[in-house]
Amino acid sequence: MIKSLVGGIVAATAFVMLNSAAMAAGPEIVKGPAAEPDCFAPWAADTQFFKFPKKAGPYRIALANGYIANTWRIQMVQTAKAYAAQKDVAAKLKEFKVVSTGEDVPAQISAINNFIDSGYDAIVVNAQNPTAFGPVIKRAKEAGVVLVAFDNILDTKDAINVNVDQKGLGALWGKWLVSHVPNGGKVLEVRGVAGTSVDTDRHNGIHEVLDASGKKWAVTEVVGKWDDGVAQKASADAIATNGPFDGVTGQGGDTGIVQAMIDAKHPFVPFGGETENGFRKFCAAHAADGLKCSSAGTGPAQVAVAIKTAIAALEGNVVPQSVKLPLAIVEDPNFKAGQDFFPDQSDNFFVGNSFPTCGINFTAQEIMGQTKADQ
Repeated sequence: MIKSLVGGIVAATAFVMLNSAAMAAGPEIVKGPAAEPDCFAPWAADTQFFKFPKKAGPYRIALANGYIANTWRIQMVQTAKAYAAQKDVAAKLKEFKVVSTGEDVPAQISAINNFIDSGYDAIVVNAQNPTAFGPVIKRAKEAGVVLVAFDNILDTKDAINVNVDQKGLGALWGKWLVSHVPNGGKVLEVRGVAGTSVDTDRHNGIHEVLDASGKKWAVTEVVGKWDDGVAQKASADAIATNGPFDGVTGQGGDTGIVQAMIDAKHPFVPFGGETENGFRKFCAAHAADGLKCSSAGTGPAQVAVAIKTAIAALEGNVVPQSVKLPLAIVEDPNFKAGQDFFPDQSDNFFVGNSFPTCGINFTAQEIMGQTKADQ
């Protein structure tokens, strides 16, 4: 009798544990649309929709950033802090933690594991590598932690991804070169941070368009790490050894790339680049001299959309597994001061920090008033 009773208790305990694990094993897959369909737009027609168990707030949310040595990442961290400090957002947060771990992938994974162990409700991550996070994604899912990747996303359907079409952005720049360098020619391609999904996707988009054009291209690739100083030196070296070029495309650090052209007295040529304020200043000032620009990307404010998505998921709202953000695009001859670039603001400031469909809009002062330091 006692043995039977003990066996029943053990079986019941195991049943409860198994069911608890199942409950904590991630979100329910449901039908769309999302709670805010204009903001949380699904990536594709077959994108799944998640519904996490509703948690009572306020929430503990962490930002696990990797690389921090360029202006985009610094502005991204500043924007995350600015968003978390907004009154209606702050009311939903018990704690907002920021950690940047550099280019060391294991260090970033370790930081995420520490956040899981510390009981954070959601973790927002700009991943250094799209494929290396399998075990920590599994841990987050089993712990019931909402994991949202943005910009450099994760190669998984067990976390939420928030991003622009990075490959499509590369294709946009490729099409700009094809249309403005009609006979093909020599192109300088300044890449980002090696190993990241953004760098790979943008690179692939550029080359698919160039390869499909039927024109002959000689592409010189250098690494600029999306940083003005690094990109300027890499471009200067490339101009000295392989120039002159008929066209340029840069994933970031574009102000530095143009400065390298100016310093080397390289002719201005068509350029497909990102959304830095300084780059757009150059594009507006030198359009008549041959610097015909396509400036496109998405500002660091996409981190705010990622945090908003994490909060929505914690509140039990339906969200897409993969959220698609719009690109901010301005092309020659449509660069307008005070709208597309800001003469009085820093060259390093990335333009395109408004997502009206999500109720997200930042002033330069609101962002630049924050620090890049961990908190």
